[in-house]
Amino acid sequence: MESNISYKTVSEISGPLMVVEGVTGVGYDELVEVTIPGESRPRTGKVLDVHMDKAVVQMFEPNQGVQTEGTKARFTGRIQEMPLSTKVLGRVFSGGGKVIDGGPELIPETTRPIAGAPINPYSRAFPNDFIHTGISSIDVMNTLVRGQKLPIFSGSGLPHAKFAAQIARQSKVQSGEDFAIVFATMGVPFEEAEYFRLQFEETGAIERTVLFVNTAADPVVERIATPRLALTTAEYLAFEHNMHVLVILTDMTNYCEALREVSSARKEVPGRRGYPGYMYTDLASLYERAGRVKGKEGTITQIPILTMPDDDKTHPVPDLTGYITEGQFVLSRDLHTKGIFPPVDVQGSLSRLWSAGVGEGKTRGDHSSLKDQLFASYATGREVRELAVVLGEASLTESDKAHLVFAERFEKEFINQGHHNDRDVSTDSLDLGWKLLADLPVSSLKRLKAELIEKHLPKKEVVAEEEKVAEEK
Repeated sequence: MESNISYKTVSEISGPLMVVEGVTGVGYDELVEVTIPGESRPRTGKVLDVHMDKAVVQMFEPNQGVQTEGTKARFTGRIQEMPLSTKVLGRVFSGGGKVIDGGPELIPETTRPIAGAPINPYSRAFPNDFIHTGISSIDVMNTLVRGQKLPIFSGSGLPHAKFAAQIARQSKVQSGEDFAIVFATMGVPFEEAEYFRLQFEETGAIERTVLFVNTAADPVVERIATPRLALTTAEYLAFEHNMHVLVILTDMTNYCEALREVSSARKEVPGRRGYPGYMYTDLASLYERAGRVKGKEGTITQIPILTMPDDDKTHPVPDLTGYITEGQFVLSRDLHTKGIFPPVDVQGSLSRLWSAGVGEGKTRGDHSSLKDQLFASYATGREVRELAVVLGEASLTESDKAHLVFAERFEKEFINQGHHNDRDVSTDSLDLGWKLLADLPVSSLKRLKAELIEKHLPKKEVVAEEEKVAEEK
């Protein structure tokens, strides 16, 4: 129930925070309308902390030039909510949840508090279904599974924006199932936010996408609400309308910087590198909203994107994210320098649930064995590449030279596929993997069973027999 009491007891304004004294009956996260002298429209904020008769209000708009004298604060008795209906698909919202695509205002079927809650572990169902992204380095080597949370670790200057847009454009589940994308930007440059919007519109993917846009010019405090608005929308589509939803959040490093800025304004004791000590809990409250729920058809799969300062994996943001999520995709600066896109470091990347998404009826029966052999052969090829730098190619054996060529071809043909090449995992990506293995000696294909070699590499059996005869002689 909304209150009609306006407090004129604003005692302090510090950055995005405002302290109101003498309040009663105020709750955490409650929305506040602040009237500034000379302004016709009230500004909005929310209660961040309550102690005795003092309330700390976090404003959604900058406080520059605002004076304590004459400023009024009215506590509404409501918390921030997201208006929802199936008509959110195809719409563009601000980071605060307002329609900004020039279309009509959304007529909601319901509203949901954006705070949400992590899924109860007892109610969770294990993720076990394949999501097609059309990207070989993901679909074959680090398979994405419905209900998984799998971040992208990037760095300054790497093409994570184009990579994320490609995943969003190409992702799909089995035919006949409803699939939606919820895409949220936080603190990105205007050009990058506009790039995402245009990509979705030009390819028609906007029809199944809900886009939340918070740019670097938007309020820092709004940035903290943006991922929660996106996840609340995803939960509604997944668990109320049985849709399979892919949530992409970029950039989580900017989100954590916003947390640090607000924490500093509150004069909290800083943790590692100045970030608040509760950042792990805060990130977990977002990441753990992905998953499957028993008795529900819909799923939420989450791909947070973060840029690692100085490509440092031990930085608090990637470090804490890695503890919570089920692996990561890592973008390689070396591959990017070679002109390879997407520059996914398949050895540095990991999907802990990949085995649940592959096999007959999901991808193909030979997927698991082929993936293991590609990993092993590529790792050998990279070791040989380093050896050749030290000792020279003249010191390499024929097998070493074959693996060196394989590593080069694997990067240029398998990992590299351009911005608009959507590969089918069964007919394109897996077959390409077998094609690359055909040039390696059969003695090095130790991760493959004989029947698989005979089926997919029939000429290898002939070579193997010739090798055996030569050894006997």
